[in-house]
Amino acid sequence: MKSNALYDIWKVFGAEVRRVFSDRMVMLVFFVATVIYPIAFCAIYNTEYMHNSPMAVVDESRCEASERFIHNLDALPEVSVEYKCSNMAEAEQLMRDRKVHSIVYFPRDYGTRLADLQTARICIFCDMSSFYYYKNAVTGSSNLLINEMQSIEVQRYEQVGLDDQQANEMVQPVVYDDIKLYNPSGGFASFFVPALLIIVLHQTLFFGICIMCGGANENKKELFRIPSYLRHSVHRVIFGRALCFVLLYIPISGFVLWIVPWFFHLPQLGTVYDLVMFLLPFVLAVTFFGMSFGTLFSREKMSTVLCCIFFSAILFFLSGMVWPQSNMPKLWLWFSYLFPSTPGIQGYVRISSMGAHLKEVQFEYLALWIQTACYFVTTCVITYWKNFKRGRQSRLLHRLHSQYQMRVAKSHIVDTQ
Repeated sequence: MKSNALYDIWKVFGAEVRRVFSDRMVMLVFFVATVIYPIAFCAIYNTEYMHNSPMAVVDESRCEASERFIHNLDALPEVSVEYKCSNMAEAEQLMRDRKVHSIVYFPRDYGTRLADLQTARICIFCDMSSFYYYKNAVTGSSNLLINEMQSIEVQRYEQVGLDDQQANEMVQPVVYDDIKLYNPSGGFASFFVPALLIIVLHQTLFFGICIMCGGANENKKELFRIPSYLRHSVHRVIFGRALCFVLLYIPISGFVLWIVPWFFHLPQLGTVYDLVMFLLPFVLAVTFFGMSFGTLFSREKMSTVLCCIFFSAILFFLSGMVWPQSNMPKLWLWFSYLFPSTPGIQGYVRISSMGAHLKEVQFEYLALWIQTACYFVTTCVITYWKNFKRGRQSRLLHRLHSQYQMRVAKSHIVDTQ
């Protein structure tokens, strides 16, 4: 029986759409999780950075220089001097009670060593339970300490007879400008959330496809049954199913990667054309990856849930956002490119946060198309193999049933004789 390719693809597409909208869990993942998770993540991290981290100060020198330093330290946006302690034991107790996250200690000889033109010492103790506690304390204190050291050096040069201009030139012979590209405020959301949005898209699409596969196996339904006239055209069935997910997820991706960042004022330096052209192979690669994995491994819905939770953290750590790809072992770097999320995150961050064009993310773009082709082939092979295996089992069962009926008929004839 011959059939038209477009009609066959359209027929499979329609069946897949009905299957999606008849499964409540799939609809929850596709249309609710993709709305709640991006908005929740952006709302949580929308403040960009943490202000006024509580700090304790132990000043045993009680000199003019230490008082000036403490006053300037309290004026910084990163930290707030909440407690002035008389000794270290008191400050340590405050840190144990989680009332402060850093301690600045001035030794007793701080003022006298500065007066004697010697090197003085300031100790900074930081809470490492959170990176931002450490960052705020060290960054704020270090920048202030550099300015304080320059001021002290200028005073010492002026004491030996140099004027103010000459002293400043001796202290800072080279003037530099600190320019932060692409994330001027150093905000956490601008760095973290774009990668997280790609993970949300990847996992919800992958999760939804695997749920459909697991649910079909759980209910003993033949999700991948191929009609006899399409037995040698498996690719039409795969194209029809993939078309359903792509058409559903292109607008969902536009909402997650364009509308949500625009609403929360995240970086959007790329063009719509570059973003859409990049998302097309990404959605296709994730679709075929999910179909391959779900067809081969998904046996029930709950196993898919555990698999998704297990994969999410791994994908984020392999993406190159937590640890630079240049410092990854080669084995793990190549392993990370088995997942569409890795080139997807790298390419999207460059387009949205750095204003890159499609030709400037050519490596990630080609990697996604290669993944699309590879996972399409594996999906076709796995689907054909499963149908061939099930067809052979059904033929064997039919043959055994026929033999059994023949034996029953023969025994009935013998009994009647």
